[in-house]
Amino acid sequence: MRFIRKQEEKFALKLLEWRYKQQEQPLPDKAVLKQHAADIVSQAHDIAKQRGGNVMAILKDMFSSNR
Repeated sequence: MRFIRKQEEKFALKLLEWRYKQQEQPLPDKAVLKQHAADIVSQAHDIAKQRGGNVMAILKDMFSSNR
């Protein structure tokens, strides 16, 4: 896996953990969170391919729009 992709997944993982804490929900198992973060990053890459744009900005938008 590429370095940047790993960094994107770490960022998504931190955002997921933050989101669970904000909603006062218990955190799922770490493996489940990592898989969810990988899925989110994959979706962000698909959006970036279709529309163009920065994956990190798309990730931020995905999390901010789910409030």
